[in-house]
Amino acid sequence: MTTSTATVPTEHASRYLQQLCKHWSHKFEVTFDANHGSIPLPLGTAVLDAGPDALTVACTVGEGGDLARMQQVVTEHLDRFAFREAPLPFDWKAG
Repeated sequence: MTTSTATVPTEHASRYLQQLCKHWSHKFEVTFDANHGSIPLPLGTAVLDAGPDALTVACTVGEGGDLARMQQVVTEHLDRFAFREAPLPFDWKAG
């Protein structure tokens, strides 16, 4: 398993977390509340945690998975919901 994490500064973390989770809940078994969400995608799993001034996003892929693609998919989707702030500043860190 390979994981990367980004902490994205935004005052709308909970809103974006819920929008993204609702968006993907039509296709995948997503679990979420106002502060935490888990999205199992074919590429891997995205886990989101909303704070008062930041959204923390962790992407995990299996052995041989494409972590860069997973990050790109999550980033692009969040940027769509955050169009007033987009592009959001994702600074992905390994581990």
